[in-house]
Amino acid sequence: MSERRGWNELRDDVLAAPEAQEAYDAARIRFELGHAVRERREALGMTQAQLAQATGMRQPAVARFEAGGTMPTLPLLERLAVALGMRLHVGFEPVDRAS
Repeated sequence: MSERRGWNELRDDVLAAPEAQEAYDAARIRFELGHAVRERREALGMTQAQLAQATGMRQPAVARFEAGGTMPTLPLLERLAVALGMRLHVGFEPVDRAS
């Protein structure tokens, strides 16, 4: 009979596959972008509906974005930045400095 493995071991095995790591990285990016937009929107006292109107989106699309459910395009990020009174900055940094 085989030994039962714990969740951490199973997760590590799955994430060891290159395609799984790529999907995990994409999910992390979506989550971080959505989180940043939500924090700024809330700091400004804006509702999702107000942000949607300012960006030409619908409120459910803002909710999905903030939850990390969609990968935005650069033009959408620019519209969000303008609506939130920010400037979009896109750049590259060495992997050893990335968090």
